[in-house]
Amino acid sequence: MKYYIIFGPPGAGKGTHSELLVKKFSFLHISTGDLLRREIAKESEIGKKVKSLIDNGELADDETVLRLIENVIICPALECRGFILDGYPRNLKQALELDKLLAKRGSRINGVISLIVDEDTIVGRIRRRALIENRKDDLETETILHRIKTYHTCTEPLIDYYKSKGCYYSVDGSTTIEEGFESICRIIERLNSEQQ
Repeated sequence: MKYYIIFGPPGAGKGTHSELLVKKFSFLHISTGDLLRREIAKESEIGKKVKSLIDNGELADDETVLRLIENVIICPALECRGFILDGYPRNLKQALELDKLLAKRGSRINGVISLIVDEDTIVGRIRRRALIENRKDDLETETILHRIKTYHTCTEPLIDYYKSKGCYYSVDGSTTIEEGFESICRIIERLNSEQQ
């Protein structure tokens, strides 16, 4: 089983590329946002806890998110040949916990694909997405810049961590979707053949 992380600032195209990777490689897309929304919609015990946190302007705690990810990894779809993690890990503590979880299963992160996009492109993309998906909060430049700053502060330090493990690969995320996807596929195909 292969485990890949797609990494980058908000608006970099992580979700779009994840969907394409699912179709091409039979990966299962793990989006922490989607997992949390599903639990809230089911009104499960975890869902109620998460909804309460979100209603109070807080994020779901690391332990809860890791538990949801573990549940998906333990019981994947039969045709699944690997996983693409989108939006997780967000900080070094989460990365270390994820490594422990995979090590228990005799696995590891095979590759971290980082989408590199400049700030102006990110702001433009998030605004366009906000108009299409009616996300009013994401129309505010201040909100967008705050999300980018949070990424730089909390998540960007993971670049050095994954570089030290020899599994970090950067891709120009400001190109077209097709060009970016071709670059990502070349990396995954090379890693899959090397790690057989």
